[in-house]
Amino acid sequence: MKLELPQDKKLVHTIVVPIRWGDMDAMGHVNNTLYFRYMEIARLDWFFALGLPANPQGQGPVIANAFCNFLRQFEYPGNVVVRTYVGQVGRSSFDTFHEMARSDAPDQVCANGGATVVWVDFPQQRSVPLPEGLRAQLD
Repeated sequence: MKLELPQDKKLVHTIVVPIRWGDMDAMGHVNNTLYFRYMEIARLDWFFALGLPANPQGQGPVIANAFCNFLRQFEYPGNVVVRTYVGQVGRSSFDTFHEMARSDAPDQVCANGGATVVWVDFPQQRSVPLPEGLRAQLD
């Protein structure tokens, strides 16, 4: 089942990630697990750009679920353009979506996916309201 990305999503970040030789599997294309890594790299780069690095002694993001639709293969050599979008925003969580394309064909989406991000107080191990500064970036 292919999950659809919502139409009302907001573009919040773009990054280019190099495809490494070791990203490929025995079939000669990028292994499916690396698509999740590309989304993670994009999400973390966006959080750092917002001034929100992970803080195990305080608060930060936790992924509640993740999905990926594989549409076309990535192969070495090349670069992946990952565009990050935000969808629905709740009290303590928000949905992220990603489109992945080769940098030499940025309009041809090769994969898309996303994750629900929950804001957590790590010492207390429970969700907490999104910080106001982050919420302002999401709305």
